[in-house]
Amino acid sequence: MRASAYPLVDADEAAALVLDHTPLLGVEHVALAEATGRVLAEDLAAESPLPPFPSSAVDGYAVRAEDAGKTLRVLGESAAGRPFEGSLAPGTAARILTGGVVPDGADCVVMVEDVEVAGERVTVPRGLVPGVNFHKVGGDLRAGDVILHAGTQLGAAEIGIAAATGRARVPVHRRPRVALMSTGDELVEVGKTPGRGQIPDSNRWALLAALREAGAEVGVLGIAPDDAEALRRFVTGALESADALVTSGGVSVGTHDLVKPLLESLGTVHIGRVKLKPGKPFTFATLPSPHRQGQGEGLKLAFGLPGFPVSSLVTFEVFVRPALRKMQGFAQLQRPTLPVRLGYDARPTAERTEYQRVTLRREGQELVAETTGSQSSSRLMSLAGAHALVRVPAGHQGLKAGTVVEAMILALP
Repeated sequence: MRASAYPLVDADEAAALVLDHTPLLGVEHVALAEATGRVLAEDLAAESPLPPFPSSAVDGYAVRAEDAGKTLRVLGESAAGRPFEGSLAPGTAARILTGGVVPDGADCVVMVEDVEVAGERVTVPRGLVPGVNFHKVGGDLRAGDVILHAGTQLGAAEIGIAAATGRARVPVHRRPRVALMSTGDELVEVGKTPGRGQIPDSNRWALLAALREAGAEVGVLGIAPDDAEALRRFVTGALESADALVTSGGVSVGTHDLVKPLLESLGTVHIGRVKLKPGKPFTFATLPSPHRQGQGEGLKLAFGLPGFPVSSLVTFEVFVRPALRKMQGFAQLQRPTLPVRLGYDARPTAERTEYQRVTLRREGQELVAETTGSQSSSRLMSLAGAHALVRVPAGHQGLKAGTVVEAMILALP
């Protein structure tokens, strides 16, 4: 064992430092079919008005308002995709279906329920008003209007808007490519029988799910060797094509904890320890890229997460997930927070901010937080099924049951 040379960094300061060193990735144009969940890199403006032609909002008859109360000769029909090609002169009308083009000469549409039909003639009511029952050109959007802003995440409605304005491809920020590895001779692949002193490598699979949920493209490297030179070759090879490295384990102060010394030799370690429980050994470094991939992409990021399962996932939520979202251009980097009332006494840690795992239940208009039990950093069950993380400030003053606090929401009950 050896004493750490790294100072303990305040948790909020560490989170800000990570984001300060996180680049925004470059732009690529993708087809709409590939755009779900991506983040727009540029404002999108309408190139033409929407709707591009006057279209009926109802089934009925297109007429001239000046012919109100008259019996009119029906010249033809306008249906969606099959417009009436002529023009309506005084004393004439055209059948029109919802979505059909309003013919030239017509200035209103009368619903079919409000007319009397006799063969090819139709009698319309009195008091017709121009502009009724049809969508005017540009009623939704005018040419040049911004339809979607940079930083917008593309969901069903946003992709529909892009399609409606003729955008077959959209500019989005590239997804971060992340190399994921575990370290430790005590680990064995899931599905294999552990030997004496060995455990299944669960962290890698938990982090894989978290990385994908955060939008990353993940290269799974497996279990890295517990040998300095072999580990160096392993990591440098992975970083050839990755934007970031995420490791689990190997960042404490034991003689076999090799990740920190490796990151020191490859780049700059900005954080070596953090005042956080769980997650004190969290490490963050930047590494020079052997070749710049584009604007803002000259650095690789390295996140050394602790080996204990809960520590690994909590530090991912606090530090890694916001960085991945910044790389993709998200406007909102953090998980949402909601006020919750504590249903238990939350004990603090003297010198470290603590994120306690809680479940939530509804009690009237309030959300009440209950502890998931033992908050040991090795007890993954404390995080499984948790709805939120409650931030308990460092100190000697705990938070009493009934206290209203802000909780980082992972999932709602």
